[in-house]
Amino acid sequence: MGAIATAVRIRHDLHTRMLDARAQSDALFGIVDHEAIYDRPIPERHRIIFYLGHVEAFDWNLLAQRAFGLQTKQRTFDDLFAFGIDPVAGALPSDRPSDWPKRDEVEHYNRRLRNELDQAIEHALARPAEGHPQLIAMLEVAIEHRLMHAETLAYMLHRLPTERKIRGPIAPGSGTTRWKSRLVEIPAGRVTLGLKHATGDEFGWDNELEAQEVDVAEFAIESGNVTNRDFLRFMQAGGYEDAGLWSAEAWAWKEKAGVQHPAFWRRDGNLWMYRAMFGEVRLPLDWPVYVSHAEATAYARWLGHALPSEEQFHRAAYGTREGWGERAYPWGEDAPSARHGNFDFHQWDPAPAGAHPEGASAFGVHDLVGNGWEWTRTKFAPFPGFAPMPFYPGYSASFFDGKHYVMKGGSPRTAACMLRRSFRNWFQPHYPYVYATFRCVED
Repeated sequence: MGAIATAVRIRHDLHTRMLDARAQSDALFGIVDHEAIYDRPIPERHRIIFYLGHVEAFDWNLLAQRAFGLQTKQRTFDDLFAFGIDPVAGALPSDRPSDWPKRDEVEHYNRRLRNELDQAIEHALARPAEGHPQLIAMLEVAIEHRLMHAETLAYMLHRLPTERKIRGPIAPGSGTTRWKSRLVEIPAGRVTLGLKHATGDEFGWDNELEAQEVDVAEFAIESGNVTNRDFLRFMQAGGYEDAGLWSAEAWAWKEKAGVQHPAFWRRDGNLWMYRAMFGEVRLPLDWPVYVSHAEATAYARWLGHALPSEEQFHRAAYGTREGWGERAYPWGEDAPSARHGNFDFHQWDPAPAGAHPEGASAFGVHDLVGNGWEWTRTKFAPFPGFAPMPFYPGYSASFFDGKHYVMKGGSPRTAACMLRRSFRNWFQPHYPYVYATFRCVED
């Protein structure tokens, strides 16, 4: 009876988490002005209306037939909202608002899918004798996929003009700390990348498997993220005009796109303004800077440093001074909470660097989880023993192309469940809209 009760509890918790994830995505669409639902805030992305249908169509396409044997009733919408866009600069979509269904049609479609899936999930919960391990994995995929879109939608809506949104709280214009970063020596040690398959009930995407141990040589890392103040010095020193700091590909992108400053900044006369979620504020100098991988790499070269590798990030974030022990989170084994960092949808915008000292690692390195994803110099690739998910084979494998870089940590809009040590995010190097910051290392 104990095993049966545990199985019922796990499934019930999953359904509750799915409902909570829906609440997060619904809240995001709720800040979009009715007339703006057909806007395209980021040129390389779909219009907002696509994402309204996509998060529901994904759940249906994943679960309906495979898990419950449900038959489709609206194949056109199932296909229309199935796949997003991997943004490539210069390859812009050309659809028009009139090419998309009306909002009320999409919302009716969404309600029908939710109702049918919820009934099927509840029916599955009533059969406690069956283990349904694949159903549990599918529900985990559906939940985390939706929460990922709750984040990507946030930075998309960040680009939406303020008058096209239902206004929320405006970020404070200045931070409350004058905390200064420094180089911290990290002794040599061993790290575990990825997730062991036999770790009980813990879920992991296919790119997190299999776990591998890696020896990391001694290095030094900045105790905090590069801030807007730091990056402003790089700009004032002519960093965007020095071709020697940029790869040939990055320089060509910068010149073609006319990139002269971070995408979240705007010059207003002699002042720099920051594009917060619900309005502009004077540039908060002590917030972490959000930039593309190309810009982060140029800054690091300007200092004569580099971006950390994935394994260096792991060592600084989760390692211990003994060299072999590892923590679940930088601060220890406690579950993530607001005192540890800026994550899990508590804020729309960054907090000042170093504002959460209780979240520091064993080496005194701050903000490794939350406040901004952190670029690494590691290209996104499979771990040894990789096998694609049988019911979502393209999730990771489609991006093992040498054109995406691993990001670690999390942002203000990253769900707590994806703050696990093994989680890997990735993006192309010339995409400037992500909540992504960085710090430098000295090997």
